[in-house]
Amino acid sequence: MSVSKGSLLIAKPFLGDPNFERGVILLCEHNELGSFGFVLNQLTDLFLGDVLEETIYQDIPLHLGGPVEKNTLHFIHRRPDLIAGGTEIMKDVFWGGDFNNVKTLLNLNTIEPDDVRFFIGYSGWSGGQLDEELRQDSWIITNTSSDFLFTTSPGNFWREILKNMGGEYRSIAHYPIDPRLN
Repeated sequence: MSVSKGSLLIAKPFLGDPNFERGVILLCEHNELGSFGFVLNQLTDLFLGDVLEETIYQDIPLHLGGPVEKNTLHFIHRRPDLIAGGTEIMKDVFWGGDFNNVKTLLNLNTIEPDDVRFFIGYSGWSGGQLDEELRQDSWIITNTSSDFLFTTSPGNFWREILKNMGGEYRSIAHYPIDPRLN
């Protein structure tokens, strides 16, 4: 399977980079200039309201999008009918949009927490870097649905996406983090 915008990168058990251990990354862009995306399954101890001056009435968790620019805030959503200005990255998944509108919609309970994911930082690769990692067989490439992406628990995401892929991937899903302890 080839990698493109909207692909999921699943870290192989022996990737060797602690930033991406058991990570699943949604690619928002992939071209000759480089690639970037967000780790879907690394929660922080923070909520959206912890990093904004405005009050957010819902406890919306923040994910660690990756090791790059951890002082930036990003979001993906599945509500283009309510959030203008987003960029479609796969069917029914959009990156960014009118952030002030999102804050208002959250406070009015017009959108649900399962409609949007917020990230501090992002994952990035310079031109050709990700392609080289793919040639080194560091990542498994797949796709998923918007529903799976937004409703699967971050703690179970890596395992569940592999189990859903079936075959050899189902066995990888059960691989221990440290096989020496097995």
